[in-house]
Amino acid sequence: MTSCIETLIASIAVAAVLCLACPAYAADDPSPETLLLWPGGAPGANGTADADMPAITRYLPAKERATGASIVVCPGGGYGGLAMDHEGEQVARWLLSEGMAAFVLRYRHAPYRHPIPLNDAKRAMRVVRAHAAEWGCDPGRIGMLGFSAGGHLTATAGTQFDSGDPNAADPIDTLSSRPDFLVLVYPVITFEGPYAHRGSCNNLLGPNAPAELVHQMCAENRVTKDTPPAFLVHTTSDTGVPPENSLLFYQALRAVKVPAEMHIYEPGPHGFGLAPKDPVLSTWPKLCIAWLHTRGVLK
Repeated sequence: MTSCIETLIASIAVAAVLCLACPAYAADDPSPETLLLWPGGAPGANGTADADMPAITRYLPAKERATGASIVVCPGGGYGGLAMDHEGEQVARWLLSEGMAAFVLRYRHAPYRHPIPLNDAKRAMRVVRAHAAEWGCDPGRIGMLGFSAGGHLTATAGTQFDSGDPNAADPIDTLSSRPDFLVLVYPVITFEGPYAHRGSCNNLLGPNAPAELVHQMCAENRVTKDTPPAFLVHTTSDTGVPPENSLLFYQALRAVKVPAEMHIYEPGPHGFGLAPKDPVLSTWPKLCIAWLHTRGVLK
């Protein structure tokens, strides 16, 4: 009996050593850190509460599994709130499991209006790029992933980016804000016509926004050949944000020959996130990872 117990203990000890030595079991960043995008105060801020202080929460994979790819995650919320759990932290944990760094963006929303959320998204891209070497990120493989209104912000960041201001006093502002790829999950895209999401439009632009501004903030109207490649996910039965939103953006990308992949599932509610309890919808993260391999983002 004693020898059997000793053998069992020895076996457990060996297994523990193997697990510690295996990169697949290496611990990811145990303490994600929230970093202010403007430590000295955000331009246009109305106060110093968390809602007035845009930030990214940084999740870094273990060095043994790091791929060098990274994604800024934009939770949805209709530009009136932020779904920071199922469209933020849970998504970051998934990306970590794939060896990607994740940065969950806390962007300002109503009562803040355009261009404040876009400025926050652009600043997040620049901050990650500025710290790429320190954080183990490839500055040429930084994407953006957004859900619902966060998808609109992501699509806007991918169509209204800039190359940076070479004369800026802040070195971060000299860097490009262009995402290298986009992942759009049940995104709000248009503010015009029968498929517009009026709530997001009103929160972002105001209920009486000029028609010209509304048109300019329809992401499908801003696509060019320089828009980053995109991966889109939607459901036919989405009544919150109709799937035609994704269709409009996909068609605009196709028109200028920007690489794109789209998956429209039949059933599924708006706001499903990673859909961990749905055996069908939960396949989209794997399809996204396959697309990232196809694009050369994951190597």
